[in-house]
Amino acid sequence: MTGSVRRPLLFLDVDGPLIPFGAAHGRYPTYAAGPGGREGDGNPLLSRIDPGHGPRLTALTCEIVWATTWMADANECVCPRIGLPRLPVVSWPEPSGTDDQDAREGLHGKTRALVAWAAGRPFAWVDDEVTDADRAWVAAHHRGHALLHRVDPRTGLTGGDYAALDAWLRQPS
Repeated sequence: MTGSVRRPLLFLDVDGPLIPFGAAHGRYPTYAAGPGGREGDGNPLLSRIDPGHGPRLTALTCEIVWATTWMADANECVCPRIGLPRLPVVSWPEPSGTDDQDAREGLHGKTRALVAWAAGRPFAWVDDEVTDADRAWVAAHHRGHALLHRVDPRTGLTGGDYAALDAWLRQPS
């Protein structure tokens, strides 16, 4: 890729951003699977995924990467529902001695792995569990441009979230 410009990464979680949960009333809209999606995939929460997320995500000027504990299942279950192609998946490292220290400091278990995966490349991380501790750690340990965007899990990704991501992606790194 010599001489080419690589687009920023968008690390995307599933539970919270795409599958809303935790609202007081507990009722969520449900959606039929988008083109290529299968109904009755075995997980009743999948019907909460709005197929409109697919076109909105692909309209962003970035490379989308799954950053979810769904791992490769996100490609099997989520991508077809929202019309996305198979996406790269971040593999989470085996638990280590730093995990307890990170937890005490409020650092999410994904933070170090995402910074390592990005390898200095600009990235946005969309998750419902991002904290100020994660933001501080990324600012101190990632040499590239980064946005850690927390999504309200009760609503999932909204128009405001997409606008914030689009504005960030349009900024020069």
